[in-house]
Amino acid sequence: MTNTPRISRRGFGAGLLGAGAALTVGGLARPAIAQSATVLKLGHLGNEENVWHKASLKFAEEVAARTKGAIEVKVFPNEQLGKETDLIKGIQLGTVDFTITGESLQNWAPAAALLAVPYAIRDIAHLDKVVDGPVGAKIAASIDEKTGLVPLTYFARGPRELTSNRPIAKPEELNGMKLRVPNVPLFVKVWEALGAKPTPMAFSEVFTSLQNGTIEGQENPLALIKSASFFEVQKYVNRTDHVISWIYLVGGSKKLAKLPAEHQKAIREAAKVAHDYERGLFLADETKLEAELKAKGMTFVEADKAAFAAKAQAAVDAALAAEIKPLYQEILATK
Repeated sequence: MTNTPRISRRGFGAGLLGAGAALTVGGLARPAIAQSATVLKLGHLGNEENVWHKASLKFAEEVAARTKGAIEVKVFPNEQLGKETDLIKGIQLGTVDFTITGESLQNWAPAAALLAVPYAIRDIAHLDKVVDGPVGAKIAASIDEKTGLVPLTYFARGPRELTSNRPIAKPEELNGMKLRVPNVPLFVKVWEALGAKPTPMAFSEVFTSLQNGTIEGQENPLALIKSASFFEVQKYVNRTDHVISWIYLVGGSKKLAKLPAEHQKAIREAAKVAHDYERGLFLADETKLEAELKAKGMTFVEADKAAFAAKAQAAVDAALAAEIKPLYQEILATK
């Protein structure tokens, strides 16, 4: 369906590992794993129902099949191997082999901030062109060079949407709305520019704050809107699509480069299968989530995305670091 990002310049180059085993996924052994199998660990933050977890299981299954059981990928969901930063550091230290991560990598590689910039990505088709194209290759190469984590493939993330108790189709209708945002300076500046009063707040406090009127709205993907039961305290999902982002399945480039070439190739091929598998699950899940939220009483409002994007532009330009602005401009120019 799509090509994976360009792989490391450091030597994760054309193939991967040896013969004879099966697979252990999430602790469940499948038949005939050879004693000589190389075991690689994949840790991530999602629960067992998350599409990223299901894609991780698919990745593990494909790696086992394509290496004839010589590589066994064990998948650990629910932060079993640590939080996101722990997993990144674990790969760098060699105690973890794969994880799913995104803009958190900007702590090492500033270009990773571009994975979640308001109104940089227009839609899923644009996202695929960006990530599979020259700018995506530059971002992936920068991550590899600065972190030692090589992007193997990517998954789309649900667009962030604005919820409220009144319909908001245009930026001027925000009119000073008290809005919870994550503690991300770029998000704060963008919502200020759009006319809201953004308030950084821990996610765990959002439901109660909406309930008691401390804040009037919040913004998150549909999956979190549902899982947090915001439908109990918010009436509208305003389709602002203000952040359309992606996240990478990454591996440790040094560890992977030590594997035989045919097994490196098998891992890259398995990652592509996982990408396509996850995309199907993701699209079906987004449709299902909208239907479920409507059934819970929420009304969906089509927002004027062009108006929101135009009003946010100057704030984004001012907030981005100078070194990544050229890549941001390349994203905007990608057709």
